[in-house]
Amino acid sequence: MHPKRLASLLVQAGLVPLLLLSSACRQPRSTGPEAQQAADPRPLVLTTFTVLADMARQVAGEHLRVESITKLGTEIHGYEPTPSDLERASGADLVLENGLNLELWARRFTAGLPESARVSLSEGIEPMPIAEDAYKGKPNPHAWMSPKLAEIYVENIRKAFTKLDPANAEAYRRNAEAYRAQLRSLDRELHASLSAIPPAQRVLATCEGAFSYLARDYGLEEAYLWPVNAESQVTPKRMARLIALVREREVPAVFCESTVSDEAQRQVAKESGARFGGVFFVDSLSAADGPAPSLLGLQRHNAKTLLDGLGGS
Repeated sequence: MHPKRLASLLVQAGLVPLLLLSSACRQPRSTGPEAQQAADPRPLVLTTFTVLADMARQVAGEHLRVESITKLGTEIHGYEPTPSDLERASGADLVLENGLNLELWARRFTAGLPESARVSLSEGIEPMPIAEDAYKGKPNPHAWMSPKLAEIYVENIRKAFTKLDPANAEAYRRNAEAYRAQLRSLDRELHASLSAIPPAQRVLATCEGAFSYLARDYGLEEAYLWPVNAESQVTPKRMARLIALVREREVPAVFCESTVSDEAQRQVAKESGARFGGVFFVDSLSAADGPAPSLLGLQRHNAKTLLDGLGGS
């Protein structure tokens, strides 16, 4: 990206003073986009969070350099871009985002990129609405949690990579088809395993309402403390409502997500007579040696945690 365009992006984001201060406090180093491209000349693809980076790498294979803007464990809904994020964006050939109002923060540095360099991976998906009056008309952004809808993500990735690098179009096609086959296999696996949950206990009680698509796919009833993590402060009304539901339905376990505090959900467990069943991964992968190093691993970890908590065999 031209230096003047990068400077314009920094001004728009209000981060020029931070970047200048950061530059003044360190010795000059060749670590910017140009130096990175010299070390690895492959086109650079940035994704807004780690789950999308994993999906993109499955399609890219060895032909593209794929990196996530946010790090493992980061809460992505209200993320604040840093000066280094803006610098990395200046060297990106393509930015992949989820869309559906998930990463509104990304507009702070993608606004200066050409339209062709920004791709929303949820394009073509009919979103589920958030089931709360205060969010009327707003989409639930967590469509990647449905293996069926994840196939649409993969196809959008393939199209974007083919346009970016047409010389390797056939490799992207093969990689995408192989990955879609894995997602179809995962879908069958989840249908088989989650059907073991007794009908009376098929309540998926979490901190965030991030499981709407998955619950719809596999016949679960979703309950939560707050609709989206951007509003992570639980209200007394929402907590009381969830406690009453868990107690009335005799739900054996409640859960929370890895990127937020589970304190409120543990209180729900205590007051309802349920137990805290464990942590789900949704908005972020785990480290490579953790329980959810990939989207496929994330889904299998969540399914096992759910089965263990709700009494499936």
